[in-house]
Parts: sequence; structure tokens; C-alpha cells
Amino acid sequence: MGKQKLSKKAAAAKKRRDLAAAKTPARRAKKAENQRKRRAAKKKYGASFLKGKDYDHKSRKFKSVKANRGNDGKGTKKEGKKKK
Repeated sequence: MGKQKLSKKAAAAKKRRDLAAAKTPARRAKKAENQRKRRAAKKKYGASFLKGKDYDHKSRKFKSVKANRGNDGKGTKKEGKKKK
């Protein structure tokens, strides 16, 4: 997937939205946790272990970037909704 084709106005608005989302307390906590985990894993297993991997906050382990997107292939439509 390539870069979105947006007008300058839309790209600027998206940049503001993305930055606001990245600065929420939840996202900042996840970013900080990710950095701690990556540093520890690099020290324990070496840098090559982390190549192409992201930390999954839900399963609490490192996964390939591909596997860590879209709720493990189930999509994000139902993610986070509790069943009563």
C-alpha cells in the first residue's frame, strides 16, 4: 500500500489528527512500553531478533508486523466490543 493521495488541506488535517491520536495518554503509554520491551529484547536476544517485529500489547509478545495488524486476521470491526 502506498501513500494516500490527499490534497494539501486534507493532508494537513490528517497530520493534526494523527499527532493528536499519538499524544493521547493510552498511545503514549503503549509507545513507552514498546520501547522498554524492545530495549530488553535487544539486550537478551540481539538486534536481529527484532527485525520486522512489533510488540503486541494484547498478547504481550513480539509478532511480525503483518501478524500484528488487523486483530490477527479477524479485522477490527468487532475488536473491543464486549458481549453481554
